[in-house]
Amino acid sequence: MAKKGKKYRAAREKIEAGKLYTPRAGIELVKELASANFDETVEAHFLLGIDTRQADQQLRGSISLPNGIGKDVRVLVFAEGEKAREAEEAGADIVGSDDLVKQIQDGFVDFDAAVATPDMMKKVGRLGKVLGPRGLMPNPKLGTVTNDVAKIINELKAGRVEYRADRFGICHVPIGKVSFEADKLIENYAALLTEILRVKPAAAKGKYIKSATVASTMGPGVPLDPSMTRNLLEVVE
Repeated sequence: MAKKGKKYRAAREKIEAGKLYTPRAGIELVKELASANFDETVEAHFLLGIDTRQADQQLRGSISLPNGIGKDVRVLVFAEGEKAREAEEAGADIVGSDDLVKQIQDGFVDFDAAVATPDMMKKVGRLGKVLGPRGLMPNPKLGTVTNDVAKIINELKAGRVEYRADRFGICHVPIGKVSFEADKLIENYAALLTEILRVKPAAAKGKYIKSATVASTMGPGVPLDPSMTRNLLEVVE
């Protein structure tokens, strides 16, 4: 394991051992401890009591956070004809068909999200081995395979994020930037937490949210009290 730098170790020492912070206190501490010379992303991490090896305990979806995530999202759209024009008018960064399939097969992955119209999926399906591992494959369950390309492009540009529990049952989701006001980060965290609770698999047994942590890109994780699922929105009012 790589040895952590002095700044990281110094920041880690400011986190009280064994303490579970309130969302506000934890997020404010993350902002205080951030020391990189760029605007770090703030992420929330949830360890869930689910077994994603079971089909009925997998968890994946998307949510539009109320304050976005402070990132300029590059959206690629697989579409032809009128739908391609709609995508361009809606602000898609890259639009194409067979040409895009060929570019991606040749290694092009310089984009953050991909959308496809249903009629394009026969062609896009060839890219599963390239896009799948990167989380970029258009998916009807996530709304990225659709004829309403303008709507999904606007949502992605506005800060729509995907969440997915990995094989360890952990969700890692960005909730904004260190430069955001604490209230905006708390609002995003509250919206995400509400969504994670809403989509709890019916087959999940025992404690659902085992732990919750927030951290900046270069900073240590600050443990939050996972039982604080109520009144988060009231806190920021």
